[in-house]
Amino acid sequence: MDLKEIQNLIKFVSNSGVAEVKLETGEIKITIRTTLEGNSPDITYVQQAPMQHAMQAAPSAPATAPSAPAAPAASDENSKYIIIKSPMIGTFYRKPSPDKPVFVEVGTSIGKGDVLCVVEAMKLFNEIEAEISGKIVKILVDDMSPVEFDQPLFLVDPS
Repeated sequence: MDLKEIQNLIKFVSNSGVAEVKLETGEIKITIRTTLEGNSPDITYVQQAPMQHAMQAAPSAPATAPSAPAAPAASDENSKYIIIKSPMIGTFYRKPSPDKPVFVEVGTSIGKGDVLCVVEAMKLFNEIEAEISGKIVKILVDDMSPVEFDQPLFLVDPS
């Protein structure tokens, strides 16, 4: 994450009315806490995990080792697909409104700029558009479910 993305995240959290958000990506851990009265940032922590700590975490991984052989097979199978991720924290909706049909289904061919879903954040409904053309292979989130920033939403076959 670069500084601009962190600043945008802080602004988003401070305006959202959420008390605390924690985000971990790779070596970066971010915790943002806001006060309820003024919605201004109270404390902002940005930590970069030291490499030594990451190395120490690896030996504790044997508990997950039995599921590891299944994961590469699944990732090899899904590696030909492109993942469309949520650009924000909010609530995922497959339809523009309750009485309208869903934007896309599994098997739907999409083009660049097509609306795939809506993510509602702070009472604003943000249309999520396709950045690529292809075919929807899998919808990874249930309708009306909360989603996190960078959470996978769709698998798309670009061929």
